[in-house]
Amino acid sequence: QVQLVESGGGSVETGGSLTLSCVASGAIDTYAAGWFRQFPGKEREFVASISRYSGGSTYYTDSVKGRFTISRSNSKNTVYLQMNNLKPEDTAVYYCNADPKLHNIIQEFRNRRSWGLGTQVTVSS
Repeated sequence: QVQLVESGGGSVETGGSLTLSCVASGAIDTYAAGWFRQFPGKEREFVASISRYSGGSTYYTDSVKGRFTISRSNSKNTVYLQMNNLKPEDTAVYYCNADPKLHNIIQEFRNRRSWGLGTQVTVSS
């Protein structure tokens, strides 16, 4: 299992943009990956996923469709989350995770034991 480190968070105003990066400790071309977020006092929720290999298919939670884009660079062992038109309700700690099975990213992420430190995203109104 690869280790993942998130970065790229920060503070922006409503309508701003951020790009999050998730760097893996090893090759991730055979892993599906996903981004998740956690609001204070709430459970972690799914944001976006991308399937294995290059040009992987993507899937988004409804609240971020059309604003967020997940992508990957297998040569850099990195998964990205481009976030545009940010809203105050996007304020959360963002995490990434990876698994050989896409199902485990979309449906079973609540059972995953290993998570990184995440990166804080704060959107002011």
